[in-house]
Amino acid sequence: MCPLDPKNPFSLFRGSVLGAITEGVFTVDRDLRITSFNRSAEKITGVTAEEAIGRKCHEIFQSDICDSACAIKIAMETGGEVIKHGVNIRTKSGALLPISVTGSVLRNEQGEITGGVETFRDVSALEDLRKEIFLDNFILDSIADGAFTVDKDFRITSFNRAAEDITGVRRCDAVGKKCHEVLRANICQTACVLKKSIETGVDAVSHKVYIQDIEEDFLPVSVSASALRNECGEIIGGVETFRDISAQESLRKEVSMGELILDSIADGAFTVDKDFRITSFNRAAEDITGVHRSKAMGRKCHEVLRADICHETCALKKSIATGRDVSNIKVYIHDAEDDLVPISVNTSVLRGENGEVIGGVETFRDISSLEALRKEISETYSFNDIISKNHKIKNIFATLPDIARSDSTVLIEGASGSGKELFAKAIHSLSKRKGRYITLNCAALPDTLLESELFGYEKGAFTDAKANKPGRFALAEKGTIFLDEIGDISPALQLKLLRVLQEKEYEPLGGTATRKTDVRVIAATNKNLKEQVDKGTFRADLFYRLNVIKISLPSLAERREDIPLLVDHFISKFNKLKNKKIKTVSPDVLDILMRHEFPGNVRELENIIEYCFVLCHGETIERMHLPEGLVPRTSGEEVDFENLRIEANPLLNAEASTIFDALQRFNGHRGKSASYLGIDKATLWRKMKKFDISFPAGRE
Repeated sequence: MCPLDPKNPFSLFRGSVLGAITEGVFTVDRDLRITSFNRSAEKITGVTAEEAIGRKCHEIFQSDICDSACAIKIAMETGGEVIKHGVNIRTKSGALLPISVTGSVLRNEQGEITGGVETFRDVSALEDLRKEIFLDNFILDSIADGAFTVDKDFRITSFNRAAEDITGVRRCDAVGKKCHEVLRANICQTACVLKKSIETGVDAVSHKVYIQDIEEDFLPVSVSASALRNECGEIIGGVETFRDISAQESLRKEVSMGELILDSIADGAFTVDKDFRITSFNRAAEDITGVHRSKAMGRKCHEVLRADICHETCALKKSIATGRDVSNIKVYIHDAEDDLVPISVNTSVLRGENGEVIGGVETFRDISSLEALRKEISETYSFNDIISKNHKIKNIFATLPDIARSDSTVLIEGASGSGKELFAKAIHSLSKRKGRYITLNCAALPDTLLESELFGYEKGAFTDAKANKPGRFALAEKGTIFLDEIGDISPALQLKLLRVLQEKEYEPLGGTATRKTDVRVIAATNKNLKEQVDKGTFRADLFYRLNVIKISLPSLAERREDIPLLVDHFISKFNKLKNKKIKTVSPDVLDILMRHEFPGNVRELENIIEYCFVLCHGETIERMHLPEGLVPRTSGEEVDFENLRIEANPLLNAEASTIFDALQRFNGHRGKSASYLGIDKATLWRKMKKFDISFPAGRE
């Protein structure tokens, strides 16, 4: 038998599991006198087991919860487990040390409470890391280490939740397997650190290793390994902890995530304490204001921003006072050169771990760049109603001046509401034709009326024809005629239209004289004319006459990046028409619009915004102003969509939705989703947990 140290029962296990783990552990009797004190407890507190055993725990720890909310005391009184975060103890040297505490009870064989056990972890490193990059809205409160134990045959005997998260392997699938089958590390077969620790009894610390996760992607981790010993000091297995290195490195890089969400438009950001003194000031804030971080820190925000709302209607002050977000407020600030800069402001409250208000955060965007972008598009194409940054539409934009200079017939194909007439107007306005721009919807009239509308009629052509009437071709002389829904005209009328295109002449209804015409024809259809030709419902010769220059417009569902631009455009349009001052839509509304399929395309979006203008009496269009059928129901799969709402910051709604869309796009494959978002997998996984996004790992 191994000798027992009566002063510290843990002495038997100094090399076993309790000796190997990083948490401090001690036990007390019912009088709260310490009865055991493990090696990690000695290291964390600086107090030896000999000094601790027999004394009351509050004499050793001098914690800020000892008198009012002692975890181990509450556990013994209630019989349950008690977890306390944000606890501070005083070490032997007198320094305050932040720890995380778990208190539980000890029972005898009869189930009676005989004492308690408390585990505690030094979280000072995590606290320092949080303070160092506090500006970053996307960091997590802690970085969890994966941990597992093996027997002497290297079969896994335990596998913690963090190990599940990092590897993607469930505990039930890992336990019982050999560790190299689960971790599949690059050192498993040749230089396994766990094997070396078990064979030599020497700890291995912070070895860089690559493991393969469930999706077979390589992940860099930092590995530490120790041998596990029994009561007599014999090695009975090993314990390995591993930390995702990419997660640590990415914590300092995640500020750039905001640029992805805001479509490469950098936002300034700063935080303040409760006295409105600036505690952080990012590089974009420096660029926009012209104020260096060193000159901003510690000053009150109104002294740096000098905004027109600082003293009377400060948005940040409102957020801190009410706890609510303020979104998209247009503000003018003075930069370092005393020039006025228009910005869009979002503010939120900052809270501590216990939910108390500790300050606020403000993000702001230089609106002048957006205005310059809109002006550039307008000036380049000389028409204001077509707005797009979609690459297909941009390619069409680039060809419009050349198309306008020619007199060739143009066929515009696109779904209803996709903007075909806007492009026809643009072609005419860019051309040098001096005549009028005339339109006619071919699907709106029966054949007899359509013919007279196109070519006109002579007096006496029919009963009510009491005078000559010019047709649309005559009205469009020297100009352009736009024939919408050309695919709906009858075969007989197709033949007459073919003659106009071929011979440049026509005869009015009831007339005998042929009339020459100089009109440019632009036709549009929401049908596939080639398919109609193949079916025999549309003349092939007319199709080829119309199809000289073809423009195919994508649906709005294919150019979703244009939705925010179009929303702003329609808000500006209806503000003028209806004499209102609506500024924007809420992030929630924009998220719903970005997910909608828009069978009615741009026209449907315009109708939605007009509907919202009827119901909205404030400055922001909210969810309740949307048409009833547009708002998702909170049932079934849509419950997950609703759970993505992060009320703490208006920017986070967009981030959560972007992550969810990426996961949907790649069927849950985290590697591909992370690559698409421009972040690493560990960052994606932490953000999924932050936003409570549950999505099964995909494998392709």
